[in-house]
Amino acid sequence: MLQAITSVGVSFDVDRRIPQRRVFPVLAKAKRILKWQRDPEGMRLRILEAAKQEFAAHGLAGARVDRIAAKAGANKRMLYYHVGNKDDLYLAVLEGAYEKIRVEERGLDLEHLDPSEAIERLIGFTWNYFLRNPEFLALLNTENLAQARYLKRSTKVKSMHSPFVEMIRTVVTRGVESGDFQVAVDPIQLYISIAALSFFYLSNSATLSVIFGRDLLRKQAKDERLDHMVALVLAALTGKSTAAFSRGKAARPRSAARQPA
Repeated sequence: MLQAITSVGVSFDVDRRIPQRRVFPVLAKAKRILKWQRDPEGMRLRILEAAKQEFAAHGLAGARVDRIAAKAGANKRMLYYHVGNKDDLYLAVLEGAYEKIRVEERGLDLEHLDPSEAIERLIGFTWNYFLRNPEFLALLNTENLAQARYLKRSTKVKSMHSPFVEMIRTVVTRGVESGDFQVAVDPIQLYISIAALSFFYLSNSATLSVIFGRDLLRKQAKDERLDHMVALVLAALTGKSTAAFSRGKAARPRSAARQPA
């Protein structure tokens, strides 16, 4: 009455009288378990990606572990084994989000560019990174509402930022020494200002679009914003007019503006 069934290395006996619809789910479950055991790092990455989307969409309070597990093709046991409880998972997502942007920033090669070009590249990267990764902004908003309670637990985040700050400091120092920049600004203040120019615009684009009666997320509007940010920051560093760095329409001469029509 019993038949040995072997599938993906799993052997067990099945009564011939048991309907196949009851056998196949058992085999499918065995396959999932073996896949998890063969690729534990892949499973962990899928869990973290699913968690990032969940926390970004619903915040910490609204996020559900069941949805995270289902989206990752896992179960709660796998999730707890690979990462930990909900709070541990949230912190791991935060650390991963910061690590991702720091890794990409290190690839900008700012040290080998002219100072002004390096700053322009940093502004462009920050702007486009925020556009490509809206979940990063959502996570920052969530953690700021929590007064950085979870980020304070991290032993990794501060060390991620130190090399990047020094890279900006080197660019600014070279700019002052070469005469391109007029002032050796604090690299932390400079980076916060660059990030703020992008962050505020994108985080508040819905309300600002209504208030000012224009779609701030149209391509033309986004291009104009990037041009404005580059001109604003470089003007502050060099002491020149923003018009010297604007790639948009040339500014209308004041004398011409006073001439009668």
